[in-house]
Amino acid sequence: MGLMESIRTHPVRPGEIGIWWLGQNGFIFKSPENTLLGIDLYLTDSCAGLTNAIDLRRRTPVLLPPESVALDVFACTHNHQDHTDPETIRGLKNKDTTLFTGPMPSCRVFRREGVEEGRIAPAWPDCEIEYRDLMIRGAFALPTDASDLNHMGFVVQFGRGPKIYITGDTAPHELLYSAAKFEPDLMISCINGGFNNLSAWQAAGLASHVKPKLAIGSHYDMFADNAGDPQMFRAGLAVQAPDVAFRELTHGEAFVYTR
Repeated sequence: MGLMESIRTHPVRPGEIGIWWLGQNGFIFKSPENTLLGIDLYLTDSCAGLTNAIDLRRRTPVLLPPESVALDVFACTHNHQDHTDPETIRGLKNKDTTLFTGPMPSCRVFRREGVEEGRIAPAWPDCEIEYRDLMIRGAFALPTDASDLNHMGFVVQFGRGPKIYITGDTAPHELLYSAAKFEPDLMISCINGGFNNLSAWQAAGLASHVKPKLAIGSHYDMFADNAGDPQMFRAGLAVQAPDVAFRELTHGEAFVYTR
């Protein structure tokens, strides 16, 4: 059984949310009603050719080829190529039935890669996007460089299930603490610390203000020149947010979170 079929058949009960990490900030989330949301799916090695100055070759395997992906909603937090990947979007097999959402620069990529206008829903901080049992709320993120000034985070909830706050790429700023108003159960944060992203210590500090029950690090595994150590995030949480539990995910393995 392939990974996509495994995701589709994996049981998720009421009050739970299924989570699969596919590397970097790429996740698939599944609801008890079998709604599938993908966020920041980077399923190619397209960044390898962007520059010779640093090593952006993919270090983790592609567990889910784009042509095998079948989602209800495809969301991007910003337009950096490891988050809004044209090659991944180009290869998706069900673009005619998927809702695509993200800030305007990502929406331009969706259009360029053949997504119909009626299937694109622009997103921004404080927006609300509904699809079946899924609610996506936009959250603040601070751009990390001038190449894209439209970063954002998401707060995801299926029905009345757990709320998940996903920071996306963000530089540190006190306005990130505003995500606390959503009362998320789980926080997924970048922790790589390079290129102005939150470090593991800064992400732990954010958790101390947002106060999720559980925190997961992301965006530290994909590139040799943009890596981090999730155990430093665990240690940072222990010091700054001792009431927040830590979880390290394994690529491609199901994690079912229960509030």
